[in-house]
This record gives sequence, C-alpha cells and structure tokens, in this order.
Amino acid sequence: MANHAVNVGHARARPMTRDEKKVILASSAGTIFEWYDFYLYGSLAAIIGAQFFTAFPEATRNVFALLAFAAGFLVRPFGALVFGSVGDLVGRKYTFLITILIMGISTFIVGLLPGYASWGIAAPVLLIALRMLQGLALGGEYGGAAVYVAEHAPANRRGYYTAFIQTTATLGLLLSLVVILIVQSYVNNNYPMQPVLDLAGNAVLAADGTPQMISAFNAWGWRIPFLGSIVLLGISLYIRLQMEESPAFKKMKEEGRTSKAPMKEAFGTWKNGKIALIALFGLTAGQAVVWYSGQFYALFFVQNVVKVDSFSANVFIAWALILGTGGFLFFGGLSDRIGRKPIILAGCLLAALTYFPVFKGITHIANPALHAAQMVPVTVTHAPDDCSFQFNPTGTAKFTSSCDIAKAALARASVNYQSVEGAAGTPAVIRVGETEIASYDAATSVAEKPRFDAALTAALTEAGYPLGGQNTTVAKANHFFDIFTVQKLTLIAILTYLILLVTMVYGPIAAALVEMFPTRIRYSGLSLPYHIGNGWFGGLLPATAFAISAQTGNIYAGLWYAITVAVMTVVIGLIFVPNNTHRKDIFADDHAN
Repeated sequence: MANHAVNVGHARARPMTRDEKKVILASSAGTIFEWYDFYLYGSLAAIIGAQFFTAFPEATRNVFALLAFAAGFLVRPFGALVFGSVGDLVGRKYTFLITILIMGISTFIVGLLPGYASWGIAAPVLLIALRMLQGLALGGEYGGAAVYVAEHAPANRRGYYTAFIQTTATLGLLLSLVVILIVQSYVNNNYPMQPVLDLAGNAVLAADGTPQMISAFNAWGWRIPFLGSIVLLGISLYIRLQMEESPAFKKMKEEGRTSKAPMKEAFGTWKNGKIALIALFGLTAGQAVVWYSGQFYALFFVQNVVKVDSFSANVFIAWALILGTGGFLFFGGLSDRIGRKPIILAGCLLAALTYFPVFKGITHIANPALHAAQMVPVTVTHAPDDCSFQFNPTGTAKFTSSCDIAKAALARASVNYQSVEGAAGTPAVIRVGETEIASYDAATSVAEKPRFDAALTAALTEAGYPLGGQNTTVAKANHFFDIFTVQKLTLIAILTYLILLVTMVYGPIAAALVEMFPTRIRYSGLSLPYHIGNGWFGGLLPATAFAISAQTGNIYAGLWYAITVAVMTVVIGLIFVPNNTHRKDIFADDHAN
C-alpha cells in the first residue's frame, strides 16, 4: 500500500505531458470567465447601487451596494459544502459544468433585471438573490480548480502550476474592467446624457434648479457587460466539456476508495477539523483581506473616497493588474523552492506595516487638492445622545438627527474630522478651520437643508476642498493609454504594489491548501476554509471598512480591519501552519483510508 502511494508521487514528479498542460490551461480559461461574471458587480457596484437602492440616502446607498456585493461572498462557504461534496463524490469535471451554468445564467439575468423605480423593493431583493446564486457557484468552483490542477501537476512544480489558477481571479477582474471601459467609452460617446429621475418619474433638480444628469452608461449601458456574458458562458461550457477527469480521482473511483460522506470525513473529526481551522486562521483569513484590500477596496477607495472618476479609476486599476499579475506565477514558482508559508505570511506582514502610508499616498498623488484640504482641522460638536452608528444593513434606521446629518455630509465630501461631545440638547455644529456651521434635525427642520448645504459647501471650498467638479489636480485618464504623466504613473506604481502584495499571499495559497488534505476529501476539505476566509473575512471587507471610516470620521480608519486580520494570520500561521509542505507527496495517504 505505502509503496504504491510513493510510486504515484514519483509519477507526478515527471514533466507534464502536452495533454495535461492543455487540460490545465483549459481549466484556467474557464475559471477566468467565471470570475469575470462574479466581479462585474464589484466593478460596477456604485452604479448598480444607484439603480437598485434608489430609495435610500447616498451614504446608505453606498453601504447597500457593497453589502449586495458581499452577499455573494457570504454564501460561498455553503457553495463549498454543497459542491465540495459533489466534487468528492462524483468527480471534478461534472462539478465544473454545474457551477459555470449557475454563474453564467445568474449574471445574464442581472443584466435584464429592472431597477427600483420599476419594481420597487423586489428589485434589490432579486439582485441580492442572484448575487447569492453566483456566490454558491463560485463556492464550488475554486476548490475544484485548485484540486484539479494540483492532481495533474508535477510534485516539484505544484506551486507554479496552481498559480495559473490563482491568476484567474485577477484576470477575470481585469477582463471585466476592460469590457466595462470599452462599453462605457462607446455608449457615452454615442448616446446623450439622461436626467436623473426620482421614484415618481420626475427629474431631480440640482441646487441651481437645472435637472441632474447622468451618463448613458450609468443609466442603462452598464447592463451590456452582464448581457454579453452569455457569450462567455457558451465558450466556458465548450471548454469544460473538453476536459478530462482528474486521473487520481478516476483511479480512486475505479478502486472504490472514494469517500461516501466527504463532509463528515473532512470536518467530523478533530484531526481533520483542526486542519481546516489552521488553514482558515493561519492562511486564508489574512490572504483574503490582503487580496480584497489590494483589488476591490483600492478601486472603491480611489473612486468613491479620493473622487477619481469611475473611468479613470478603472484604467489605473487595470494597468496595475496588468503590471502585477505576473507576480502570481513568480511567487507560486518561488514557493516550490522555499515553501508556501514564508511567502504568504510575509505578504500579510508587509500589508499590515504599509497600508496606512500607501493609502494616504494614493490620496496625496491622485487628488492633491483633497489631500491638502484634509490638513485643515474639522470637528463635529454634538450632544451626547445625538449621534447614531450609521451602518444600516436593514434599511430601517432613519438618520435624521443633527449629528447624523453633519457626519453624513462630511463623509460624502471625504472630510477627515473629529467628534467632540457638547452640551445635551444642543444641535450639532461643524467647525471647519475658524468657520462654524450649525446642523439641523431633518425630522423637524427640513427647511434648513438648503441653508446648511450652502454654508457647508462654502466653508469646505474655502478650506480648499475640491467640490463642484472643478478640480483640475485630480488624476484623470481620457483613454486607456492616457497614463504617461508623473502623477498617473506614480499612482499606477502604488496600486501595482498593492497587487504585488496580493500575488504574494494568493499565488502559493492553492498549493498550500491542497497539501493539507488527502485526495478522498481534498475538494471538500480545502473549499470550506478557503471560502470562509475569502467569502466572509474578505468579502465583507469593503462594507466593513467603509462603515468604520464613516463612523470614526477618518477615511483611513477602515484599514484597521484588514491590518488586524492580517496580523492575526501572521501570528497563528507562524505557530500552527506546518513548514515545508511543498516537499510533501500529496498522494501518500491515498491507501491509508
């Protein structure tokens, strides 16, 4: 028995055949399309939020949009449980076909779904339901892809070849950004702007009495990338149908050694359950927050906090992805020589040490006027019981107090401020430099809103805040190759650094997880900790970071969430994650059960 297991390991150490490489490349290509479908929403979250959460204030709408994005991540562990079992029971290939069908059809339907103005509350409910279907499908996808490639790869090149699967998430995001940029450019250049309508169908007026306008892409063009995904679904299905089953799984099935209850076997005993916990807290949790900080929160931060327009923000992130994606293969290959653990934990530690200066650098480079204005001290003096925690996932809370009005207005303008407790029963007062602006209670004094808005805008403008769209210092790209200035190249370099941190933690993670579980429960075993880490710790990061920043009055405070989780992973990983798993024969235990 033992000798047979060792021989399998030796067989895996030979160079890969042409057919095996073709299978792995086909698997990677199909996975890129699946990630493309999933990330379309993340790339368009702000625009979709305006369509499906119209009834809520702007600050709440942004949180809702991010929570809808996170909904797809919340259910990923459940997809891992369901499809992990299917993959260990019936095979890797057929599970791939199921997951791509669910993902592709759900994405296509998002493109057809009417907005809040047409269907009311049913629209956001259905949107979140579709996001959850996407999350279930993705929950079954990653584990199968990682296992499938690892079981084909030579033992001494497992990190390198599984790193191709690791590139698929970033390449899927890049593909979604490129498609969005092309569609956005075409639609906005060929179709006129449209007025913003309220729920009654009337035009929303700006402060000067003219109708507020939005681009054609924001109004309806955003649907095209979702509808176009049906073409990618057809390509993906064709690719998946050409794939062969994993030879290790086929052999186990022929010999009748597949697990009859993979979930129970993987997590029903302390021996295997402990491995899953170590994988979660010592590897994937930290990897997840670094990944989502470097890609998704960075995009959200540049666009919504630093106030770079969405087209330019997508261009800068796209270039960073292009420049940094090779890091997945580099660090995956490096892990074959020095191990997975040192690289992953080093990436987490570097992120924890550098996030604050890096994100402050993004503001300084991308919007110098905003960065300079943030040096002016701003305070909100409020009564002890006047402020609410403005994280409202249910949409039932009404933020009408003078303190809430003041803080929401400052958050929309990306103002850093401090809260000061004042006398009971007094309205909140904003102090910008030497200028004071009294807030108002929206429940009793709604007529005060124009006065408050005008006074606050004037005070912030005098303090140097670039309001009203006249900021000539903000980084702007007029087309995809309009990046060759010192400001824009520096910004892309900073964003590329964040992507390289992503490649450090994510490049070797698939091989590290594969090496922790035996073949018979490998799909189930690695899928759950991976998707809890990435679905919950990572997927909730944008909404959590935004809420923390809004609550504290500091646009960088949300970074503490990622830093805390990354440091936790470094500590737990150093103590409990085994060393030198890259030298392990992953088939050695196949005949021990």
